[in-house]
Amino acid sequence: MSEISFYHLQKSPLEMVLPRLLEKTLESDKRAVVMMGSAERVEFLNNVLWTYKKDSWLPHGNAKDGHAELQPIWLTVEDENPNQAAFLFLADGAQSNKMNDYERCFELFDGNDPDAVSAARERWKVYQDAGHGVTYWSQNDQGGWEKSD
Repeated sequence: MSEISFYHLQKSPLEMVLPRLLEKTLESDKRAVVMMGSAERVEFLNNVLWTYKKDSWLPHGNAKDGHAELQPIWLTVEDENPNQAAFLFLADGAQSNKMNDYERCFELFDGNDPDAVSAARERWKVYQDAGHGVTYWSQNDQGGWEKSD
């Protein structure tokens, strides 16, 4: 069973949080699939990962780039793992039926959107019932993360 971590985004948007999580992923010598809710959001994130820092960028690709097997981070709207990633990041309400294909899964949801919060609660129950280990992380006032039970 996969370990699934819920990230309740309340103080920072996805485009600020996700790059930091992906940096940690690469630092741990893991690959990632980032599944988004639409092709437009994949393109938006593609641009963010090239420009989120003045002195850095994250190596990544998507279907337009091709060569998925060479990409340490793969951006997609499909429920796929073409780069043999160990970590799956789900955002914008994207859902996967292949959670067991990954060591860890990250559910990132907008805490200011009541529908997103409700959907995350439902997925939490589904994952727990399926036997996955689930954790909940919320943003603190210092910009860090606090784990809750």
